[in-house]
Amino acid sequence: MYRFTLPAAVLAAAASPLWADVPAVATDIAPVHGLVSQVMEGVGTPDLIVPPRSSPHGYAMRPSEARALSGADLVVWVGPSLTPWLADPLQSLASRASHLALMEQPGTRVFAFREGATFEPHDHGDEGHGDHEGHDHAEEGHKHDDHDHDEHGHDAHDEEHDHEGHDHGDHDDHGHDDHDHDDHGHDDHGHAHGGNDPHVWLDPRNAQLWLGQIAEALAELDPENAAQYRENAEAAQAELAVLEEDIAETLAPVKDRPFIVFHDAYHYFEARFDIEARGAISENDARAPGAARVAELRDLVAESGAKCVFAEPQFNPGLIAAVTEGQETGTGTLDPIGADLELGVSFYPELLRGMAQRMSDCLSD
Repeated sequence: MYRFTLPAAVLAAAASPLWADVPAVATDIAPVHGLVSQVMEGVGTPDLIVPPRSSPHGYAMRPSEARALSGADLVVWVGPSLTPWLADPLQSLASRASHLALMEQPGTRVFAFREGATFEPHDHGDEGHGDHEGHDHAEEGHKHDDHDHDEHGHDAHDEEHDHEGHDHGDHDDHGHDDHDHDDHGHDDHGHAHGGNDPHVWLDPRNAQLWLGQIAEALAELDPENAAQYRENAEAAQAELAVLEEDIAETLAPVKDRPFIVFHDAYHYFEARFDIEARGAISENDARAPGAARVAELRDLVAESGAKCVFAEPQFNPGLIAAVTEGQETGTGTLDPIGADLELGVSFYPELLRGMAQRMSDCLSD
């Protein structure tokens, strides 16, 4: 019997997914990867540059991550305030890609870092949970320079960052949990006080805004799937609106109870849900506190009756013990990156929901 054999090239094409020509998308951190995954659901999957268990403030890319960046058609990242080390690779490895810096998008709510070990109470007014209107870069006097970036063009960043070189050959293509370099020793990569706080993804309304902008960036590159991107973004925005209501209900009983965080990463979440930290242990994300700061925080814990001091999985837990030793306060863990969450479309809602629940659990004890 005669047997017809298809050419290998035809078989390969038939086996390829229908969305083989959709844009290759690289994202900086897991929360951004989660948002892009929601928009791309059913069409494609983005790549992640910084593993969730690594600090984004100082990181050396592995070869696989550098390849993802160099092959990207679109790079979605928070911006140079969070990952100053990524600005140079974006220009050298992904110069032909479109760059979407979320922190710089019009309408994004941006705060300045709070100064000192202890935080003064703020009256966020209409910044609280009930405000469903627009976003303002200058809220509460936190100034943010205007940007005239093309959302889908190449961002040119003038910030005076000290970009250290990264040797891509020093790291193997191993899994997230097998990192053998110290992610916490890059003091020169820590963000300086006085600048804008880059943890903008912890305000769900910023995320709602970005979902639409991510969809438009993808639609421009991939018109054939534009309707799907926009439909996915609208569904994700609706999900976040419901989630915001749920989180507000979870935190309402404990919002007046004092607590200390590891570093000043939660201002956006606190302001959105009217629950504020009294201080932060770390001066910034890369520098351990000095003895004077630890002593000041110990006094704050005692004087405020802090119910909980929160650690983070990416940083030294011994600092928590130094602040809480001999004091009657609980300890918990907050993670702004989502180190233990599974990547994918559920990542971002689970990140915020889990943060709210851990706050509630520790502050309720």
